[in-house]
Amino acid sequence: MIKYSNFSPFLLLWIASIVQKCLCSSIINPSKVKTVSWKPRAFVYEGFLTKDECNHLISLAKSELKRSAVADNESGKSTLSEVRTSSGMFIPKSKDPIVDGIEEKIAAWTFLRKENGEDIQVLRYEPGQKYDPHHDYFVDKVNLARGGHRIATSLMYLSDVEKGGETVFLSAEETSHRRSVSVDEDLSECGRKGIAVKPRKGDALLFFSLYPDAVPDPTSLHAGCPVIEGEKWSATKWIHVDSFDKVVGSNGTCTDANENCERWASLGECTKNLEYMVGSSDLPGYCRKSCKAC
Repeated sequence: MIKYSNFSPFLLLWIASIVQKCLCSSIINPSKVKTVSWKPRAFVYEGFLTKDECNHLISLAKSELKRSAVADNESGKSTLSEVRTSSGMFIPKSKDPIVDGIEEKIAAWTFLRKENGEDIQVLRYEPGQKYDPHHDYFVDKVNLARGGHRIATSLMYLSDVEKGGETVFLSAEETSHRRSVSVDEDLSECGRKGIAVKPRKGDALLFFSLYPDAVPDPTSLHAGCPVIEGEKWSATKWIHVDSFDKVVGSNGTCTDANENCERWASLGECTKNLEYMVGSSDLPGYCRKSCKAC
């Protein structure tokens, strides 16, 4: 019999983390993954999320939705644009056990570390709303300073859509697997402009914005087609080449002024109590580290 008292606490923690990873990996079923394209590299995992997980993410987001923004190509700042007309919000990684479990599943499927990912962004597209063609990698230097380029995107569909709302790759090359993902007759006019994936509740689309040598892949150009009938809910996980959790300020450090900051941030106070947590022109912000605002 193994006596765990003979092991150091650090070793036990390491063993526990390995067991957790193995348990999470065991629920990943490669047979449910279908190839969408090799240029760009894109794949669909059928039934990646359960219906309960989809409904849970929607319930967390409903009361917090705001008009979606895009990153300005020069300043890197978020700005409203007719390019993207959805509404959305971010769910912190440590929000609750269900969200944490989804984070673990994404890491197990992609083989990319949790800390390299941004918080999950839940989006709602109502009829007529869309996201025009764009790349997920950055052009500005401001966003590149934190975690580097976005190497991959995991787009999880939280609802079915009666018509429209496809994710379409406009520069992708044809593959023999295309019709296993969607049939042309089922697609909207927008979806027929490239290789498209039709939203199905629980499915997840994974695609890479960079080549394996970390050079941006222009064929990853994609769009969210307008919703024609129904409503589209999705959850996006952007994953960077390096840790997105390492946040530093101009002086090279980033700290919280209150020991409760991390707990407050997990409760959504970074948006509910923005002036205190992040700061304003009059206040310095007392929880900038936990709000990832350095």
